[in-house]
Amino acid sequence: MNADPEVREHLGDLLTREESDASVSRFQADFDQRGYGWWAVEVQATGEFIGFAGLDDVDDDMPFTGVEIGWRLARSAWGQGYATEGALTVLAHGFGALELPEILAVTTATNLRSQAVMRRIGMTRNPADDFDDPTEPEGALRPNVLYRISRSART
Repeated sequence: MNADPEVREHLGDLLTREESDASVSRFQADFDQRGYGWWAVEVQATGEFIGFAGLDDVDDDMPFTGVEIGWRLARSAWGQGYATEGALTVLAHGFGALELPEILAVTTATNLRSQAVMRRIGMTRNPADDFDDPTEPEGALRPNVLYRISRSART
């Protein structure tokens, strides 16, 4: 999945198997430390791994703080509702078990598919919150949009 140029289009460079495995190890360590992180997403009927969804702390170098929701799916799983279903489950966990007051979502300005998921799960965007990702060089990955949803909006 991390070696697929279409999956990585809005994320940056392709990852080698070793880099991808290392990121999974970091995901597990973060989950163990914080009690939240990334969950594997599987097709319920077959158990096929198709990606992941979950929560992560916003990186320190971003111009805002909080907890961010995200998802990444294999191309074969696109357009079947898995991202929305997974994101709704993650929101329920974040607002329920974790009692988070707000959850954020970030993507590149050109990632219209993820922005559509954000809107479907009830998140809203204020263009004044959009920003240039300070970790990215000039180019398509630098302009980003920020979506938000509060726990009170879900009740």
